[in-house]
Amino acid sequence: MATIETDEHKALRAAVAALGRRHGRGYDREALWAEAAKLGYLGVNLPEEYGGGGGGISELSIVLEELGAAGCPLLMMVVSPAICGTVIARFGTEEQKRHWLPGLADGSLTMAFGITEPDAGSNSHRITTTARRDPDSGDWILNGRKVFVSGVDITDATLIVGRTEDARTGKLKPCLFIVPRDTGGFGRRQIDMELSAVEKQFELTLDDVRLPADALVGDDDAGLLQLFAGLNPERIMTAAFGIGMGRFALARAIEYARDRTVWKTPIGAHQAIAHPLAQAHIDLELARLMMQKAAYLYDAGDDAGAGEAANMAKYAAGEACVKAVDQAVHTLGGNGLTREFGLASLITAARVSRIAPVSREMILNYVSHQTLGLPKSY
Repeated sequence: MATIETDEHKALRAAVAALGRRHGRGYDREALWAEAAKLGYLGVNLPEEYGGGGGGISELSIVLEELGAAGCPLLMMVVSPAICGTVIARFGTEEQKRHWLPGLADGSLTMAFGITEPDAGSNSHRITTTARRDPDSGDWILNGRKVFVSGVDITDATLIVGRTEDARTGKLKPCLFIVPRDTGGFGRRQIDMELSAVEKQFELTLDDVRLPADALVGDDDAGLLQLFAGLNPERIMTAAFGIGMGRFALARAIEYARDRTVWKTPIGAHQAIAHPLAQAHIDLELARLMMQKAAYLYDAGDDAGAGEAANMAKYAAGEACVKAVDQAVHTLGGNGLTREFGLASLITAARVSRIAPVSREMILNYVSHQTLGLPKSY
């Protein structure tokens, strides 16, 4: 694995950064989404034969990071092309690929992802949304609830994680289903969030939702393999989201520290100001290296290696993002809380990179169990 970006990656980063600067902090999500799609950035990770760029999560994470660094991150990139597009590209039927991937690549179709449940939390083994086959028609019938599902109101379908019963063992196992937005019995309720974000959060209810047999993505025997094919990119992209946000905040603080003069000296000349900003930069750079490693391993087909690296990248990026935002606001003092400088809202937003899609505590559990071989406490 090269630790220095290729010329192609550098060119992509520069081009996306230019796009981000054109739209800026006060961006219109629909306009930016449309332009990013037209330029081929939304589907850069999807196969060329279905309208994508033929790249991988390495390229898609660059796109999201640079948009975030410009103050205009597209959260649905984590969900639509990264999770849903990846799962369909790897495990979908030919018909599913032809129907969904070109639209996901050119932005004309978007998908949400529903896994979290009110009572399951971080334990994906306790998912209670069930799917059973109608013996007469072969249809699938889904029942259950999901919470904190992003952007359901602006997507065409949701990739739902349900559980089917193994006929041999009677045990439930995870499976993935494409549920179009207007399917009967598929309800949504917007969750009232304090966090101000363009993409809204929803609670979903599935009440005898009937789906055709071909709504199942992949094999109903594949189980966790298919699920984590989407969750690892999600963690990598969340890391990109956090790194981009941290870079945006840090850039604002650096600019302010250079220009703000007290007692005839720029405040950035004082080590009490300069050193914490330097530390924030180091933390963000280190998090990016782990993110790049995770993306490289995933794109190379090393799912096990990518799982460990993706979790560590998400952890590192979340911590670096929160610290960078906090230090940026502190550097600006009272100005850091004004709307003019655009940092105050990031105080809350930065917490998302620590909490979602998996908490830092669960990542520490993963590393202690899977990497260090320590016994579980649960």
